[in-house]
Amino acid sequence: MAEPLLQVRNITKRFGKLVAVDDLNLEVRAGEVIGLLGVNGAGKTTVMNMILGLTIPNEGTITVFGRDLQKHRIDILKRTNFCTTYANLPSNLKVWQNLRVFAGLYGIKNPVDKIEELLDMLGISHLRESITGRLSAGEGTRVNLAKALLNDPELLLLDEPTASLDPDIADKVRKLVLRLQRERSPAILYTSHNMKDIEEVCDRILFLHEGRILAEGTAEEIKERFAGKDLDEVFIKVARNEVQALQI
Repeated sequence: MAEPLLQVRNITKRFGKLVAVDDLNLEVRAGEVIGLLGVNGAGKTTVMNMILGLTIPNEGTITVFGRDLQKHRIDILKRTNFCTTYANLPSNLKVWQNLRVFAGLYGIKNPVDKIEELLDMLGISHLRESITGRLSAGEGTRVNLAKALLNDPELLLLDEPTASLDPDIADKVRKLVLRLQRERSPAILYTSHNMKDIEEVCDRILFLHEGRILAEGTAEEIKERFAGKDLDEVFIKVARNEVQALQI
């Protein structure tokens, strides 16, 4: 089996007396989509921020592409990217201008061709001249995805990519992620509160609760373990602290 592109070993992050992430381990291989589930405050965003090097763990190590993140962060980030619904691109620029700025930051060769390729792949070529701040939620998400794919990342972090989207656009985003997995084989870490996302897209799930891994496995394994008819039911049980006795 190939070595994981991302390896997280025993990371802990404390903010004062609050332990946001507690002795967490995870790994993701090329072509694998790993879902991070958990209620608000479970530690998902803190984990993402540590993998991006925005937050430094108090304990533990993060290795990406076989290299220590703290020692080689710049080189690692050149091969990594991130997309979230909650971070907006500059609102006063046109779509193509935003993508051109980020292409410059990423050092993309032939940026015009790359931007056109992504706009076409995401079905948003018609938005090229649109002001970014006037886009709908679904349009903005796809532009954010275009930004995140400019450097053909080998590790892609997706934080709630379908939040606030209608079912049709959410379905298109899920199908895009599956297409990326099939055609480019990045390692993908995916957070969502949409259980359909998790069941349809993710190969494995890590269910976080109070900063620790409560359960790990496929969607079917998670449902079986907690006797839930679907992931929504399992999620509700965790949110209501009805499964504490089963923690690993």
